[in-house]
Amino acid sequence: MLRILILLLSLAASSAHALTAAEASAMAVGESDARIEALNKAVAAADDKTAAFIQALADDAVKTAGGKVFVVRNDKGSDPVTGAELAVPADAEDVVNNNRMRGELDSALSALKLFSKDDKLRASAVAELQKDPDESKLPLIEKAYASEQDAAIKEQLGLVRAAALLSSSDKSRRLEAAQLLSTARSPATRSLLLQRLKDEADADVKAALQGSIRSMESSLVWGERAAAVFSGISLGSILLLVALGLAITYGLMGVINMAHGELMMIGAYATYVVQGLFQKYLPGAFDWYLVAAVPVAFGASALMGAVLERGVIRFLYGRPLETLLATWGISLMLMQLVRTVFGAQNVGVENPSWMSGGLAITGNLQLPWNRIVIVGFAFAVLLGMAFLISRTRLGLFVRGVTQNRPIASCMGVNTARVDTYAFALGSGIAGLAGCALSQIGNVGPDLGQAYIVDAFMVVVLGGVGQLAGTVYAALGLGVLNKFIEGWAGAVLAKIAVLVLIVIFIQKRPQGLFAVKGRSAEA
Repeated sequence: MLRILILLLSLAASSAHALTAAEASAMAVGESDARIEALNKAVAAADDKTAAFIQALADDAVKTAGGKVFVVRNDKGSDPVTGAELAVPADAEDVVNNNRMRGELDSALSALKLFSKDDKLRASAVAELQKDPDESKLPLIEKAYASEQDAAIKEQLGLVRAAALLSSSDKSRRLEAAQLLSTARSPATRSLLLQRLKDEADADVKAALQGSIRSMESSLVWGERAAAVFSGISLGSILLLVALGLAITYGLMGVINMAHGELMMIGAYATYVVQGLFQKYLPGAFDWYLVAAVPVAFGASALMGAVLERGVIRFLYGRPLETLLATWGISLMLMQLVRTVFGAQNVGVENPSWMSGGLAITGNLQLPWNRIVIVGFAFAVLLGMAFLISRTRLGLFVRGVTQNRPIASCMGVNTARVDTYAFALGSGIAGLAGCALSQIGNVGPDLGQAYIVDAFMVVVLGGVGQLAGTVYAALGLGVLNKFIEGWAGAVLAKIAVLVLIVIFIQKRPQGLFAVKGRSAEA
């Protein structure tokens, strides 16, 4: 009990320490080593004025003249110790911070944030300190560790403390640090241990470091594999969104629509326009602009698809090569139209705040919220499309017309209208894909060109007209591409996947799922 009381009294005494003129001068004037030493001493027992002065140094808002230090903001000078307003002499010189000093100032500010009442701010401060642990900040880190109430932040602070101890001159402290860091699960900590291993001379500490690195790497491998799987699923979900529209226009209707990518582009630009309207007229509801953009993107692309079908495509049914050439020309026209209206440069579409950041699973596995939302969105669109095709009157008409147009017409079905609806549906889904893609990259006139070939590969590989095959092919290609990319690079991964698809189609031309019927080949 007495020991705890002494600790509390010492913490209270240190927190009551006030900035002095000598300390301010030592942090602002002199060689970098002396300034850094003074900075570290001040941080270990900083009050609000010390923190404000360090922030002023980081902001290049400090001048010196005649041995005195001034904080200058908005052309007004003040004393960093008393806060009183002072006249700044005409010959006052700016305090110059080199890159090393700037790094130390940033690290010091992060350390001071350890005592913030905001959990997120403290967590971000710990994350910053993990990048550059320093033994000189141990008193402050241990003080924060003793007062921290959040279990997760306290655990990370313990790792920061251990990382700072690695550079200690005391062998026992380095051994303690090596053992503590064996439970860490971050690539940054592994790099820190590897760097320390190169500089370590003591055999016992080296052995402890090597053991910690082995323990850490065995767990990091699983995190890296899980990250690769999630990246593959994320890529697969994007391919699925892109290919779902083609599964209707090409798989069911037999139209080789080379303008499918540009219909995606229209959906992306529709999202950009909705974002601009919310920023201008509804800034308070900006976080919900994406909810409004989804139906707008679908409607804009569906309307364009209906116009294309009524104006061009309906005259070319049964002639796939001619539809390819016609839609390719249309794609060029649409790209030029967008360049004329929005300009040739890419435009930025912001994520809503609820899609920013990520879900931290382990030290080396963080799942971005925007990717998680897109995966969920892709499967929601898939379920909606499956319900529409299999359970609704429109879906029944679409299936009837694609399977036997003359009989469907004899039964009173307006086949021309069904064709328009089906093509508009496929185009609208392409617009939804563009809306999703706008959340993970820039939007530009060439947006669709990067995905059109992959989308056709997904539809052909899965089996023309087969919804289940589209799902399996999209996710399979996404995961396969990411795993090959991990050891062969992005370009070789694309080539390898293409070669594998060609070989597969040679052996099984009907794709993963063949159309069932009397004439279907086994």
